[in-house]
Amino acid sequence: MNINASIIDQQVRALAERQKATIEEKVGFNNNDDKLRSAAFVVLVVKTLLDLTEEEAVECLTEGGGDFGVDAVEVGEVQDGEFGVTLFQGKYKSNLDGESNFPQTGIEKLIQAAGTLFDPYKTITVNSNLKPRIEEIRSFVADGYLPQVRVIACNNGAIWKNEAQELIENAGFGDQVMFEHVNHDSLVAIIKSLKPVNDTLRLTGKAIVEDYDFRRVLVGKIAVSELAALFDRHGDRLLERNIRRYLGLQGNRINEGIAYTLTMPEEQPNFYFYNNGITLTCNQFQHNALQDENWSVKLSGMQIINGGQTCKTIQRKLASGSITAPKASVLVRIYELPKGEEDLVRNITYATNSQNPVDLRDLRSNDDRQQKLALSIKELDYSYRRQRSEVATKNTDITSGTAAEAVLSIWRHRPHQAKFMTGEHFGKLYDTIFTADLNGAQVIIAVLLFRIAENRRKRPEADAPEFIRYSSCFAAMLMGDSLLSEMGIQLNQLDHRTFENARKLIENKGDEYHSAAITKIKEALLALYNDQDVSLQRLAATFRRGDLIEKLHFKPEMLKKIQRWEAPQHDGER
Repeated sequence: MNINASIIDQQVRALAERQKATIEEKVGFNNNDDKLRSAAFVVLVVKTLLDLTEEEAVECLTEGGGDFGVDAVEVGEVQDGEFGVTLFQGKYKSNLDGESNFPQTGIEKLIQAAGTLFDPYKTITVNSNLKPRIEEIRSFVADGYLPQVRVIACNNGAIWKNEAQELIENAGFGDQVMFEHVNHDSLVAIIKSLKPVNDTLRLTGKAIVEDYDFRRVLVGKIAVSELAALFDRHGDRLLERNIRRYLGLQGNRINEGIAYTLTMPEEQPNFYFYNNGITLTCNQFQHNALQDENWSVKLSGMQIINGGQTCKTIQRKLASGSITAPKASVLVRIYELPKGEEDLVRNITYATNSQNPVDLRDLRSNDDRQQKLALSIKELDYSYRRQRSEVATKNTDITSGTAAEAVLSIWRHRPHQAKFMTGEHFGKLYDTIFTADLNGAQVIIAVLLFRIAENRRKRPEADAPEFIRYSSCFAAMLMGDSLLSEMGIQLNQLDHRTFENARKLIENKGDEYHSAAITKIKEALLALYNDQDVSLQRLAATFRRGDLIEKLHFKPEMLKKIQRWEAPQHDGER
């Protein structure tokens, strides 16, 4: 028995037990332990690689008949005209020797999926879990956005054989589709990533060390080959969890520029000037101060908090063998910070990453507004999770991410930004969402309404309109309007004094509010499209763009035609 395979099997079985009902409902099978564990393994991989909660990872599942061999899908946000898509296929065996190769048939299906699912003009037949996600992706493509696809083939065994690798190389995808293998060893390495990393960096040329306010700073230069070797030894253990999900996406503008410079011998000496450099924190660094240059710096507890994309791109480019004896180097900043200064580390990480597409939730967690919300929410017998946690959430727990999406949808009337700009909720949209007058009662009520809309999206009734897969944020917005109208108050009057009345109304009339919201959305869609048949792809684009919002206040005399939206659309309709 392989020890890492055994560790992962323990986690898979525990996850399967915790999420049994949700997974079985999502995937559509009952009382099949092998299928349950297989799905749970995929959930564990999605959760670990993308740093999602278990509930968010389960939502990514698409496993079932007609899935093109794709067991889970995650769609990222648009950045610089591109958006990331991650496809997962899992193969899980009860034999824990860890030696079975990922099957070639699985690779063949993934190649077919990558070549078919992203073409908005190809007619496909897929299951009900995969179809809404694929049409959402296709709507992005139809609007001119370029998908950058990461294909994760995961198993509790070995990588695919050479014949399968040849199929990947001959598929003709170039850098737009990247295949990766993840197994028990990879997962254990990431799970262990919080353990401190101790190593020695060999700098080139002169460096500067300065003591500053009981802290120390070193600024120097490091060869790209030294960085690649460092990542070969430690991998993602060097990286903060809050930025890991963005690693590995190749083909974007920044990574292509890095790779291009490295491959051009005449440009390699300029790499130092083109790149912003690498920032590390550590508990302590030591060097030979009597040596004039080319220091070997010994670090304990090191973490790379900025420059992870650069490091991973360098590592992969050098590993490809296309570059020999590179002359490129990069700026490196090392901050020695005493233990216990986690807040400072977060602030530095925020400052150095604030212009990058990273998840800033944890970095905002100690913001004064977040702390005040936590206190306000606690007084109403709920708990506000400012930081992400491995502990499962309870009904009385509210995460900062869910709060942001709910408040932006409901009280700020920006449902399209709530759904499709989650990466900016704690960035550009932070001040819009978390205003100085936002109180705990408003957050809780928004989340309670949002949960109803999300539950209807995740578990639609048999006669629910197909657009319900995309409309939860819009429905939640209208539900908030209905609640305030029935209470006869403005938003600024929703506080601890009116909280209990609002909570009881949601408990007693939440479903009624949701039904009314769906009816209003149907009316708006009819007004927008003038009685046309509309495909899922077009619906996805409609809710993403937000051009429906202005129609939601229009009441056409067309209620008899609303039944059109109840009828299922057929594959290939445009």
